[in-house]
Amino acid sequence: MKDNNSNKNSNKIVAWLKERVRKFFVALKKNPQAIPLVALCITFVQYSMNLTSISDTTAKIQGANMGLAAFVSMLFMILSFVCMLNAFPKRQKPKIAMMALMVVLYAAVIFADIHYIGRIDNALNNPTNSFNEAALEYINTAKSTLSIHVILVGITTVLMLLEPVLAKLLKKINTSIDVEGSGDIGTIEIADEE
Repeated sequence: MKDNNSNKNSNKIVAWLKERVRKFFVALKKNPQAIPLVALCITFVQYSMNLTSISDTTAKIQGANMGLAAFVSMLFMILSFVCMLNAFPKRQKPKIAMMALMVVLYAAVIFADIHYIGRIDNALNNPTNSFNEAALEYINTAKSTLSIHVILVGITTVLMLLEPVLAKLLKKINTSIDVEGSGDIGTIEIADEE
């Protein structure tokens, strides 16, 4: 008796899970632009949640154009949301001009992040600079944040450029529901009513 109940419960869980996965893919088929948009959100949140360590590092090191590089990264990430939402209108072809603008914005963000990392490396390798333990902690946090940010911006760029391809691949996924008895309509015979 317990085995039957546990089998029924596990079958219900499996069926529920399959339905959730099917609904997820149906939603993705309708809105494939959600994939690069989610990647952009993750990238933006990762950068903005560590902005304190970046600001503290800028104030401590005061290297050439460090503040400008941090400002450019934040501003262009915010502007890329506007471009992303305009680049992929619903039920229309992607707008190439907006996608090109996003590539320019992301290239500027990557350049600014690499410039900032270079300034951190110069400061840490300079023997005249001495940093206490607390300063080294947020400086290293800022450096790792920017390194991860460069990778995430690159992933977002690739997903944004491949969105039309992803949309075509998603359309090939079968999300229809199989209803019992609807297998072969041709074999159903209609009886004469007398």
